Amino acid sequence: MKVFVIAGEPSGDRLGRAVMAGLKSLDPGVSFDGIGGPLMTGEGLVSRFPMEELSVMGIAEVLPRYRHLMRRLDETARAVIETKPDILLTIDSPDFCLRVARRVKAAGAPVRCVHYVAPSVWAWRPGRAARMARSIDQVLALLPFEPPYMEAAGMECDFVGHPVVTDPQASEKEARAFRDRHGIGDAPLLLALPGSRRGEVQRLSETFGGALARVQAALPQARVVLPCAAPVVDLVRAETRHWTVAPLLIDPAEDPDGAEKRAAFRAADVALAASGTVSLELAAAETPMVIAYDMGWISRQIIGRMLLTDTVTLVNLVSETRSVPEFIGKRCQPEAIGRGLLRVLERPEAQRAALRETMMRLGAEGEAPGLRAARAILSRAG
Repeated sequence: MKVFVIAGEPSGDRLGRAVMAGLKSLDPGVSFDGIGGPLMTGEGLVSRFPMEELSVMGIAEVLPRYRHLMRRLDETARAVIETKPDILLTIDSPDFCLRVARRVKAAGAPVRCVHYVAPSVWAWRPGRAARMARSIDQVLALLPFEPPYMEAAGMECDFVGHPVVTDPQASEKEARAFRDRHGIGDAPLLLALPGSRRGEVQRLSETFGGALARVQAALPQARVVLPCAAPVVDLVRAETRHWTVAPLLIDPAEDPDGAEKRAAFRAADVALAASGTVSLELAAAETPMVIAYDMGWISRQIIGRMLLTDTVTLVNLVSETRSVPEFIGKRCQPEAIGRGLLRVLERPEAQRAALRETMMRLGAEGEAPGLRAARAILSRAG
């Protein structure tokens, strides 16, 4: 079997490595072509060009590179059409990947198109599924409730598990060593996660600092740890200088294997986090949380009208509970968030059952997601 695989982001490179390994274990004669990063290269892919050329987000970043991206799009679609693989496997990065799939289908190429990571049509813009169905034959879903949405639009869809279930976790011993190393002892420890993008950090930093200050006013011995995302380390340093609570910052450059971050996740009593997949990372570490997020006024109005769910937190959605408190949009205020954090600190067990259920539903005790994804591809390939 020949598989042309495309990933455009580090997260996609990680998914790509796992599914490539799974395919090789199930079909030793499989061969790969396409675009990927260092993890996929380690599984034997010779990338046609550096994956980083596709890793751009936002209008300000895309516009200067638009012509180059369109050339890469043309080049990639032509390569698929000319090499005639059995499978075109596109991984996330829908702006690029789904355009390639559309061109391949429009050319009449006899290629089965599989897209890994379902769009969040359950949350907003449900019409995306119908548009995908014109060029995608099969979707590999990370969340257990996604297949019916894809199938209703006319695509085959398999839930294959979420990669968070394979993430390494710190032990209780490592968590205790983290506390001892930083002089925290048995004091309440709060984990602050204000996002990985500059805009998020700039919008949320003052609010997070204010909320944490209110917790410390109620619990003077409380400490705060903040694992920084690599793209925003300097910004986080600058923003948190204004906080009345001095956080312990974890710089990823000083923690290359992530051991300190994992220990912080496990050692924390509660986390205050921006909305996103970080809620699943916290669930994997069994860390109770409060989610807070805000955006610009215009985006808030538009998304607020388009949102189809009463929660944006994946733990709430996967566990089918509403155990994780949310402070979204106009509710993203320091006083309210501070009260929410104190309530979770008082009754952490009220959330832990939902965290465990979330991990079970994401596939924690089943086959590794990469192997499940490979099995799903082969089972429907005919």
